[in-house]
Amino acid sequence: MPRQARIEFAGAIYHVMARGDRREAIVRDDEDRKTFVRTLGEAAERAGFRVHAWVLMDNHYHLLLETPEANLSLGMGWMQNAYTRRINTRHGLWGHVFGGRYKAILIEPGDCFWAVLDYIHLNPVRAGKVERESGLESSRWSSLPGYLTEPGKRPKWLETATGLSVVGCKDTGFGRRKFLEILEERVDWKAPGKAGREYSAGEGESKLAVYSSLKRGWFFGSQVFKERLLGMMEKRLPGRVKRSGIQSVAAKDHGEWMAERIVKAGLKVMETDEADLKGAAKGDWRKGLLAEMIQRRTTMKLDWISHRLRMGERPSCCRTIRKIREEMSRQSEWRKLHERIEKMLICHA
Repeated sequence: MPRQARIEFAGAIYHVMARGDRREAIVRDDEDRKTFVRTLGEAAERAGFRVHAWVLMDNHYHLLLETPEANLSLGMGWMQNAYTRRINTRHGLWGHVFGGRYKAILIEPGDCFWAVLDYIHLNPVRAGKVERESGLESSRWSSLPGYLTEPGKRPKWLETATGLSVVGCKDTGFGRRKFLEILEERVDWKAPGKAGREYSAGEGESKLAVYSSLKRGWFFGSQVFKERLLGMMEKRLPGRVKRSGIQSVAAKDHGEWMAERIVKAGLKVMETDEADLKGAAKGDWRKGLLAEMIQRRTTMKLDWISHRLRMGERPSCCRTIRKIREEMSRQSEWRKLHERIEKMLICHA
């Protein structure tokens, strides 16, 4: 099976996570941990990544990184391969260290960035690795100590400016202490396992479901951010975006987004509206024309198309689409409308 293509572009921000093969440990001791951090730093320098946050656990890692160039796959591929070689050489082993490819979720700047930053730094708390008495700063194998130390003592590849500014903190002794205090406020020590799983920018604000979004989604952000990403996908992968081409959930979102664009453009070109179209007969040629375009240009299934356009059951929708294709060559009006809809989609892509 071909590997799924990553959604990559200059300036993208990702939450990246990978687990050990069969969920086994990716580190055995502190020397392995040092090797991981060193390899991450080399990958960042090679690829030009801006690493905003990281945490290394026993059997997985999390990263929050930005790619000034569209090269996530190249940089991450080098990092995981290099770390695997180094660990296998050290322990006299062979084979995989990581369980397949890493997972990469696109992150919207602002509150969503802040939420993921907290989520990563609070991972050791959720795992029971940090006691309240010792403080969050006792978590050694993460970027948090780098945020709390002076600029000259941080790794050059660790980017803290955005993380500090998003919470309104300056890179001073007072600002760094304030940063820690804000993070500590995210922890309910009566239920440490929930730390960072949800995020609220302030009192009365709706909560962001960080954990579920990072686990099941392909992006973490607003509807506006999603629309922007889908538009970028269409420009890079025009026409029908196959499920094998990008992550399946992203392909589904892209398909529905494109289908709705086709309906909207079709209504405008045909000089009609939703109510009129839905009220028409299930085999109406206008419905058939839009259904044919949706099926040809997207990944949406017939069940979805027939329900969206009120075309009856699946077989009825299929017959109408087939009729449109058979008669298109004889119907000059249909061809002209089809061409105008296609041009509108291109102009507004």
